[in-house]
Amino acid sequence: MSQEKSSAVNAKKIVSEMSLEEKVAFCSGKNFWYLKSLARLDLPSIMVTDGPHGLRKQDSQADHVGLNASVPATCFPTASALACSWNVDLMHEIGVALGKECVKENVSVLLGPAMNIKRHPLCGRNFEYFSEDPVLTGEMAAGLIEGVQSQGVGTSVKHYAVNNQERGRMFVDAIVDERSLREIYLKGFEIAVKKSQPWTVMSSYNRVNGVYCGEDDFLLNQILRQEWGFEGLVVTDWGATNDRVKSVSAGLDLEMPASGGVNDRLVLAAIRSGVLPETDLDRIIQRNVELILKGSGVRGRDVELNKTLHHGLAKRAAGESMVLLKNEGRQLPWKTSSQIAVIGAFAKHPRYQGAGSSQVTPTSLDNAYNWIASALGDKGSIAYAAGYDPLQSELDQGLLEEAVKVAASASAVVLFVGLPAIDESEGFDRQHLDIPRQQELLINAVCKENPNSVVVLSNGGPIRMPWVEGPKAVVEGYLAGQAGGGAIADILFGKTNPSGKLAETFALNQEDIASDSWFSGSGRQVQYREGVYVGYRYFDSADKAVLFPFGHGLSYTEFEYRNLFLSSALLSREDSLEVNLEVQNIGDVFGAETVQVYVSALDSEIYRPLSELKGFVKVHLVSQERQRVKVSIDVSSLAVFDTYAKQWVVESGYYLVRVGSSSRDIRLERTVQVQSDDPISSKFLESLRPQLDEGRLIVNDEVFASMLGKNVPDTESSRPFHLNSSLSEVGQTVLGGLVKGQVVKAFKKQMGATSADPTVEKMFEEMANDMPLRSLVLFSRGKLGFKTVRVLLALLNNRFADAVKEALS
Repeated sequence: MSQEKSSAVNAKKIVSEMSLEEKVAFCSGKNFWYLKSLARLDLPSIMVTDGPHGLRKQDSQADHVGLNASVPATCFPTASALACSWNVDLMHEIGVALGKECVKENVSVLLGPAMNIKRHPLCGRNFEYFSEDPVLTGEMAAGLIEGVQSQGVGTSVKHYAVNNQERGRMFVDAIVDERSLREIYLKGFEIAVKKSQPWTVMSSYNRVNGVYCGEDDFLLNQILRQEWGFEGLVVTDWGATNDRVKSVSAGLDLEMPASGGVNDRLVLAAIRSGVLPETDLDRIIQRNVELILKGSGVRGRDVELNKTLHHGLAKRAAGESMVLLKNEGRQLPWKTSSQIAVIGAFAKHPRYQGAGSSQVTPTSLDNAYNWIASALGDKGSIAYAAGYDPLQSELDQGLLEEAVKVAASASAVVLFVGLPAIDESEGFDRQHLDIPRQQELLINAVCKENPNSVVVLSNGGPIRMPWVEGPKAVVEGYLAGQAGGGAIADILFGKTNPSGKLAETFALNQEDIASDSWFSGSGRQVQYREGVYVGYRYFDSADKAVLFPFGHGLSYTEFEYRNLFLSSALLSREDSLEVNLEVQNIGDVFGAETVQVYVSALDSEIYRPLSELKGFVKVHLVSQERQRVKVSIDVSSLAVFDTYAKQWVVESGYYLVRVGSSSRDIRLERTVQVQSDDPISSKFLESLRPQLDEGRLIVNDEVFASMLGKNVPDTESSRPFHLNSSLSEVGQTVLGGLVKGQVVKAFKKQMGATSADPTVEKMFEEMANDMPLRSLVLFSRGKLGFKTVRVLLALLNNRFADAVKEALS
């Protein structure tokens, strides 16, 4: 019997021996990071912890989420970087390393990967997410999950679902049509669940079409479990519980963190009153117990852990993920016998990871300056200028002048620039696509003084580049992890040939982005009017100019594609299409190329993007080597979701299979015919759709209502105040302002925000502002009860008699 089946059988037996009170107690965790134990039935407490790209296990009290020191762990590149490797095998390898580090620290479940779609580049948490494309997202996530879980450690794919912004993330209502929901925002989760069966799925804070994700039967039971066959546990994001009784029925298994039994008591009362069937409770508790049984396998296990090897893996991953965006006149790679000017504070003080709950204490930390100096040795010379302050990057003319002076005497310059942490973090969204003005001025001044300049970027998401014509070369390093400094030095000197490809489009301007008119919504609602036109799906369909397209990435060598053939010219819905071609490295050095397969529906009656990624493969070739590569595509993946028939349908007709090096660098094409018996409802074919008019996306109320299949919901008023009103909303009143001030202070103290780091201060300030009033009860573990909050609400709504009545009840 497999471990999974054995755990399920044992869990069922254990639950049958638990009292009602014991079962109810297992609805929530023990504290911030641990699940509850039950000695009577030999159930131990297991630990879960943050860490999509590295283990973040707290080194002190386990019920403290804050930023007190976590145990040292390998800090791999963030998902925004790793996705650019387009290497599923690499993701598996990193997953294995993460799993081993979890076993070493007795951690049973690693809370990641984070795999929400990058709807808009201003989302503050995009550095944790993979891509704007669900296929790339799902495949990369599945590789990581399988690697972690091969070590007997669980994962938690998050944040399910439609969590694409930080503003109002604890209460905002995402209004999205079902077709876009399934084809864009759920598809990556579907791929990961079906391919790798993660132990847990984490529900997000927000609402989708009016329903909180943690109590959405449609998302949790109908889609996740019944359609996709998910076998594991659903856990809340920390503090995301809205109505615990409803969420039990909807299949939300575990509330985290502990809330002092507040919600457990509500569940117990609901069962005793007959509102909630005990069978619903048994179902979720069995899954909770099953997770504990599976997770307890890490206890006492000995694992061989080599931190040096893991650091090397982090360096290799960073090198394979960095994207050479521009290389005019083959500026790179450099020769070692050069006079190099290294400019930019990030060269010595690297920005190597995002801010927030995924912050890792690295086992070691490389900086690019030292690695460049080491590579030069005695054969060249190196000079340095900071150019800007790494934390705030405020205007400073003296730093600019110093940098220009250093650049003037060098044969080549490398500028390390990007986004300081204060500009992008969990808890708040970015305000614009620009890097700090000080850094723009620095690039322009240095490149004018010395044209032989290279820009290396450290950032979690796309930026504007009005300065792009200045430098000869641009390398996108993203947030490259603890070994990023060595990885970029290897690329600069040609020891590593860059092979990263962008996992997201870089727009010329913010207003060019399809969702920009509706991001991040207003008040308590955000509308996804752009539908399926996300990222390259929009830019390519609208034939809109971009800075760098999806899938773009240069190399120090060149690759030739030839001899494309398809396994069949006529396919049925049940078939799989094999795309077969030759790729040759026609340059002088070893390199890797990612072959991307896009499919376009020709003469479709259904509105679709121009083309969509359906498969990819990365191939490594020595100079002049030729290799035949294969990419398999299931015809079922060509389906669209008929929102009227409520089913996936494959449209008969001709499809163009497009093979290339990016969405806009298509090398070979072939046509294939698909025959399908799927009926497509006439209402779906006749429904209104977004219009592309000279590169603009037009979606009026009538069109959006047609996409939704109902009237567009009215904007939700912030008055009268209620349990889900945020502190920022109630803070508009005199009483609310006083309450908000005290709660923000207490919240920051509880969360460990005692650092002088301005990013930490800003993050927790914004997180507290978005906190719903119900969270005051949960985070205080019941010390502040719902009764007190109801009295407060009555006062805030000027219902003074009700406040007195509630206080005396």
